[in-house]
Amino acid sequence: MQAFVANSIVACSRDEWNALFPAELEDWSYYHAVERAGLAGFEWRYFGVRDEDGILRAAVPAFLVDYRLDTTLAGPLRRVTDAISRLFPRLLRQRMLSLGSPVAETCHLGLAANSDAQAQQHLLGAILDKVEEYTKQHRVQMIAVKDASAAQDGLWARCAGAHRLRRQPGLPTAFLDIHFDSLASYLDSLGAGTRKDMRRKLKTASMLRAEWRRDIEDIRDDIMRLYRETHANAELSFEELTPDYFSGVLRDLGDRASCVAYWADTKLVAFNLVLHDGRCLLDKFLGMDYAVARDYNLYFVTWMENVRYCIARGLAVYQSGQGLHREKLRLGSRLGANWLWYRHRNRVLDAIFATVERLARLDRHDPELAALIDKQTQ
Repeated sequence: MQAFVANSIVACSRDEWNALFPAELEDWSYYHAVERAGLAGFEWRYFGVRDEDGILRAAVPAFLVDYRLDTTLAGPLRRVTDAISRLFPRLLRQRMLSLGSPVAETCHLGLAANSDAQAQQHLLGAILDKVEEYTKQHRVQMIAVKDASAAQDGLWARCAGAHRLRRQPGLPTAFLDIHFDSLASYLDSLGAGTRKDMRRKLKTASMLRAEWRRDIEDIRDDIMRLYRETHANAELSFEELTPDYFSGVLRDLGDRASCVAYWADTKLVAFNLVLHDGRCLLDKFLGMDYAVARDYNLYFVTWMENVRYCIARGLAVYQSGQGLHREKLRLGSRLGANWLWYRHRNRVLDAIFATVERLARLDRHDPELAALIDKQTQ
């Protein structure tokens, strides 16, 4: 077995990469589009393991970034760190190598289908050994794993723990299981209060026109205007997307990607980039005109349009991603836990982070997330 690190996903063929990630919407083509999108501040890496015959046995995307340590903080703690950052601009920024992607739903760790539990542990251990070697050679201060999913939690716990990485809860992923034959039956499945609220909100839907399209070149400037407005209003923000990201995903994924444009008369008031196949609709990014977002109840209109699409095409799951998980629970979703693993390579600083992290945990003041984590760790 030979572990490697590459600067481009083209170091792996499309077929061999996708073989490790069956039925994954964020596949080789998606990562290739991300790689060419020109996201400022990020460098892409790909770690993998090949066997003696050169066959790819394991792979995971990764990224390098100057990471601001208070990225996930909000409220009083964030105001304190903002003040510190103004006085000492470099203090809260550390060079970090993270497995995963800033624009993927989870950390995609692909393992050969015929690998048993022991082989999987060996493969991930080899990747993490290579990560350690790379960060030492390139003087990277922090090692992380972004959004390791609950489905592989035991494997990450054994291997990341062996490399002295600690875990914190990340934002959960929301899934709505589609077992409805109509929007009316979906609404009937919700609680009485939610059902009444949704019916009231959706009275504005008739004022809008939803257009599913795969070409956005004629409206790309408007899409970026709406995206930037939404990005500026986000409570937590890490990456900033580019026009080439949206165009590239739609181009490279072909009929597995759509942009849903929402029109009020001749004005574009919202858009939704989604990925889809015969099983799942994955909601990637939503942009809205905040001046009219409440007037048209844009978030709920786009939600219902996505549910309608799933029902019409017999899809099993609507995956609405991270963020707003309280609202998504109210709308019938279930949550899947994600974990953040990290370690500073300086033992003194790492010990300080281990102390501070108890105050910064996302579940500290979030009862829904705390309940999910308690369930996951039982």
